[in-house]
Amino acid sequence: MKRSIATAACAALAVLAWLPAATAQDLAKTAAKNAKVVLDNDEVRVIELNMPPGATTGMHSHQDHVVVFLTGGKARQTDASGAVKELERKAGDVAWSGPVTHDTKNESATAVRTLVIELKK
Repeated sequence: MKRSIATAACAALAVLAWLPAATAQDLAKTAAKNAKVVLDNDEVRVIELNMPPGATTGMHSHQDHVVVFLTGGKARQTDASGAVKELERKAGDVAWSGPVTHDTKNESATAVRTLVIELKK
């Protein structure tokens, strides 16, 4: 009996550990009114974001991706663990990121436009 309880507890912990990945959301859906998929093929998906002041992307996930900042601005990113990172970018900046789950809030007084290039392979 004790062994079956331990097995069930381990299984429950495994499901909880897997849950954030399973519930990860698509940026094009979580930031729907501010996001537009401008290219989607076998290699990449490109999302144009136009984030008004105070707007958030909603918690979402990416695999490897590049972000091109069409305009500059300040942002606050909160990752899946709750850790917060303050960012400031200039127009023309380009940033690389590996897989991540996060929410981004535009902390600027103006809209921030970016291209998010998600690599599929």
